[in-house]
Amino acid sequence: MFDFPTFAAENSITYKENEPLSAHTSFKVGGRAKYFVMPDTEEKLSQLLCYLNSSKEQFFFLGNGSNVLALDEGFDGVIIKLSGEFENLKTEENGIIAGSAVSLKKLTISAKENSFTGLEFAYGIPGTVGGAVYMNAGAYGGEIKDVVAEVRAMDMNGNVKMFSDSELKLSYRKSVFQENNMIIISARFLLEKGNKEEIAEKMNTLLNKRKEKQPLEYPSAGSTFKRPEGYFAAALIEECSLKGESVGGAEVSEKHSGFIINKGSATAADILALIEKVKAVVLEKKGVKLETEIEILGEVK
Repeated sequence: MFDFPTFAAENSITYKENEPLSAHTSFKVGGRAKYFVMPDTEEKLSQLLCYLNSSKEQFFFLGNGSNVLALDEGFDGVIIKLSGEFENLKTEENGIIAGSAVSLKKLTISAKENSFTGLEFAYGIPGTVGGAVYMNAGAYGGEIKDVVAEVRAMDMNGNVKMFSDSELKLSYRKSVFQENNMIIISARFLLEKGNKEEIAEKMNTLLNKRKEKQPLEYPSAGSTFKRPEGYFAAALIEECSLKGESVGGAEVSEKHSGFIINKGSATAADILALIEKVKAVVLEKKGVKLETEIEILGEVK
């Protein structure tokens, strides 16, 4: 029998019931999660995964919620958000080891403070190390695959495995973790020494580019669509006169048509409907099938 409160109490695992997902996602939409769990050690995570594996209860791992659309119906299962020791950073002679719950902002600032170059592209990406590795996050010509050396991950039986860079299968917005159902625990980044002032200048330049070109003043999940081979999603959307198109409180950003934004009153249903509308028009007018970059929280995997 699935009795999560008893299991959590016996293992000293912090959790909340009926937690609003709108408070944990950058789109600021979504219903409530039945259980919202925050394991803070590898031992507790191992216990949790073994329990969920044996109970067959559905679950979803949530980082910063910056690349996720939580459905209005909520999630009738367990949301896992790592905390505690998963937020630790350790500086090495030739790089940094970061827990999967470390924000990219914290990681990139740490790299700068230690005069490490190579992570400047990630400054301003509103995600965590775990999410960035999972999606092979990238921007401005850089990708996680350029700097990650190895990753520690846990399987559903609580076993930990080390993945070398060649085993990660990193490609455009893809990694082996989308296939193997393992949970990223930490990543080691191999970096080169550089000039601290030059690193800071590059980070600030890229952040200013983001502010100038992206609708950061509105809730969104970043780029909504993947880049189709041979095209740019934003250009296709703009060429189809979809800039400013809206459904309810969801809108194709006037500032950057690759972003769907929440103008303040959007529901997840509004956002999904607009995504489908954009896909249909681009396919009809351009013959190109757009794929979403964001994950849908609420779909049973």
